[in-house]
Amino acid sequence: MFIRAYLRASTKEQDAKRAKSELIAFAKDHGHKVAAFYVENESGATLVRPKLMQLIEDAHKGDVILVEQIDRLARLHQADWDTLKRMLSEKKLSIVSKELPTSYMALQPESSTEFMSSILQAINSMMLDMLAAIARKDYEDRRNRQQQGIAKAKLEGKYAGRRKDTEKRKIIASLLKSGHSYSDIQKMAKCSRHLIADVAKEKLN
Repeated sequence: MFIRAYLRASTKEQDAKRAKSELIAFAKDHGHKVAAFYVENESGATLVRPKLMQLIEDAHKGDVILVEQIDRLARLHQADWDTLKRMLSEKKLSIVSKELPTSYMALQPESSTEFMSSILQAINSMMLDMLAAIARKDYEDRRNRQQQGIAKAKLEGKYAGRRKDTEKRKIIASLLKSGHSYSDIQKMAKCSRHLIADVAKEKLN
């Protein structure tokens, strides 16, 4: 069993590695060592996350995905959450979160009886579903408050819109023109795939 830590932040301005030392300490406290770290700056509301997909591809049967909180892993709509759970189930991967004590069982030796193991797995699955639903609701509530704030600012004539990073967009446009792939541009320009797609769309218009 390998423990693979997943660290995520929504934007480039946020530090996705913020919880790395905490996860290292957490694994050590439970008698384990983190074998690999997968770090990315992508929205948790989308399932299309390169590092998360790489983690699942790299993982062996029975490995553990360690996260600080469930919302680092998913703020997904129910259908996407079900898809992610299916992908994890196919490789029998377990999720362990610092905020969910029932998930710690994945770091322990096998339970004394098959019955107790089944009970703990059922409880943990239910708790994961609940926390994923809470994470999604929190995401949607914040988006709604943001939209309400923007609408109010527009009515008051105070909203100027988000400023575009013109220099970064020029770099991305140049890289696209040179034939670089989205993955290459992400690494070189340190930007999201959404921004690359937006610049590509501008070029076509």
